[in-house]
Amino acid sequence: MASSIPYLSSNKNVEKLFSAIASAKVPDRFTQKYLEDTVGLKGTNDRQLIAMLRNLGFLDQTGAPTANYRLLKSPDTAKQAVAEGIKKAYAPLFAANETANALPPEKLRGLVAQVAGSDDGMTSRISQTLQALLRCADFTGLGTAKANGSNGAGEADLSEEDLVEEIPERSAAAQRGGAHRGTPGVRGLKPEFHYNIQVHLPNNATEEVYLNIFNALRKSFQ
Repeated sequence: MASSIPYLSSNKNVEKLFSAIASAKVPDRFTQKYLEDTVGLKGTNDRQLIAMLRNLGFLDQTGAPTANYRLLKSPDTAKQAVAEGIKKAYAPLFAANETANALPPEKLRGLVAQVAGSDDGMTSRISQTLQALLRCADFTGLGTAKANGSNGAGEADLSEEDLVEEIPERSAAAQRGGAHRGTPGVRGLKPEFHYNIQVHLPNNATEEVYLNIFNALRKSFQ
């Protein structure tokens, strides 16, 4: 499990990395040469920062900056973008403790050891890397409704994606014993489920084999 949780051999230049990204031009590819020549980080351990940016969702697998990378350019969005990246890269920790970012160092170490099952050395590297990233992040407001997505009653309006998630849950409640009282229904929408079944037929079989396959399917749906 430990290998799935990112860490750096040295995290001393994490803040310098994000500071340089904010001031430098967005590259076509974030390469080792760009890290050394433009960002100014030439150490062997600094090369791991490129993989870290991928884990945080700021670079794709080819090294090209993603849309989230551009959020690092603005002081208004940079720290929250890092926070979002941390929640993605360290998802196992946040699955075990939703407020992992707010834990004191010793409790964070304990959480890392619990989730990663790592020895003391690996636990230290993971927790110290995460702490360095947390210093560049702002979790304020993450997971709350957007300002333009709330109604006059102070509740978030349901988007189409929300409705898709709500319908199966309410249908299940109805099956258990009628409609969920006190919960407003979603009007005009009826859940429909479609199943696609693919049958891969052998290209060198006899007619009898084909007939047996289709007869078996027919009996299955009777």
